[in-house]
Amino acid sequence: MKKTVVVVGVVVLAAAVSAPWVMGTVTEQQWHQAMSDVNGAQRFVRLETGEYERGYLGGQFDGTVVIDDPASDQPMEFDYQARVSHGITGSLLEFSLADDVPEEVSGLFTNDKPRLTLETRFWGTAVAELTMPTVSVVDEESGGTLQSSGGYARADISDGGADVDLTVVWPGMVMTTPEMNLSLQDVRLEQGFHHLRGDVWTGEGEVELKALELAFPGQESLNLDGFNLASKTWTTDGDNTLHAETTATLDSLTAGAETFGPHRLQFVMEDLDVDSWNTLTAALSELQVAAMDQGGSPGAFNAQMASMQQMNGAMMDLAAEGFGIGFPEISLMTPDGEVRGQVMIGHPALSDEERAKMLMVMQRLTGEMDVSLPVALAEDHPALMMQIAPLIKQGMMTEEGDRFRLSAELKDLALDVNGVILPLPPLL
Repeated sequence: MKKTVVVVGVVVLAAAVSAPWVMGTVTEQQWHQAMSDVNGAQRFVRLETGEYERGYLGGQFDGTVVIDDPASDQPMEFDYQARVSHGITGSLLEFSLADDVPEEVSGLFTNDKPRLTLETRFWGTAVAELTMPTVSVVDEESGGTLQSSGGYARADISDGGADVDLTVVWPGMVMTTPEMNLSLQDVRLEQGFHHLRGDVWTGEGEVELKALELAFPGQESLNLDGFNLASKTWTTDGDNTLHAETTATLDSLTAGAETFGPHRLQFVMEDLDVDSWNTLTAALSELQVAAMDQGGSPGAFNAQMASMQQMNGAMMDLAAEGFGIGFPEISLMTPDGEVRGQVMIGHPALSDEERAKMLMVMQRLTGEMDVSLPVALAEDHPALMMQIAPLIKQGMMTEEGDRFRLSAELKDLALDVNGVILPLPPLL
């Protein structure tokens, strides 16, 4: 019995002693894999790592974050340093900016620096935390100022990166320039992600902004209070059909002396074929990358043409499986009453025989639009009345009681607007 206990004790001791070295090896592999995944998932931000110096209880490495700006000929580069501590079941990585970062960045953090940590576990979970210090900057030349409170962000990662829960808290910011003044108050984000396949993710989240104020010299300020953006993406039919819903609400909007609200806008995507949607989004990303080629090389042009063909094929496949997209609810309050409406377009699912005969998406595309606004709103705002006057003259917008209304139906490559038929060109 004693011999067994001794053997077990030796095994446990050996495991404990070797654990930090094993975790160091695993951490290095996980970091290189994560870097490869980030670089492979998109083309705009690239992580580069120098030599990874790994020891028994810790290690260190440095690297560069490269950001490709489509509007600039040269990418932006930021050097970073990382210190690694190895434990028995995980490791802690602490990132910091290098000393020779660009002056426009180092000038923002004259006292404390941003702090980014990544805590990893052997079983595939990780926690990333970013702490931003307060920022106080004065531009002596222009007289502009930037005051920003410290912010915090946390990402809980599990299932090898397939599940992510993100939290961001930012108490606020005030920026003044000769051209404008801008202030934000209490920004909070909660978002959960689940990787489905390819470039498709599901999940739900919410963004809240307590207040925003924007002012320009010589003009009345604009204030937004109580903004909320809630979104949800989910699948049905064995993870083969995708649905999404996004709702934006605003408690009130103040322009000068007038305050009005609440406002509500809802956007939905229904019954999207997951594989076709994945192909479409991937082709769109490739098209954006090809468009970044400032020199207009033949290779970039060919890549754009290939992406366009891929997008057209994906659009045809999406339409053949059937879908709906649009704004089922629009509600905007004004001092003269509510502007309300809905705009939806869709395509019916096709049989294999119908799909084989399909020449374009618009051939079977359908849609409905119904928008109305108070007559008093148009009468109180001459610029708005000038915009809708031609519609009223042509019979596309009618007056019903104390409201102007525009009702339209899309069918058979034609748009019926209150009885006025408008043929549409076959664009898709």
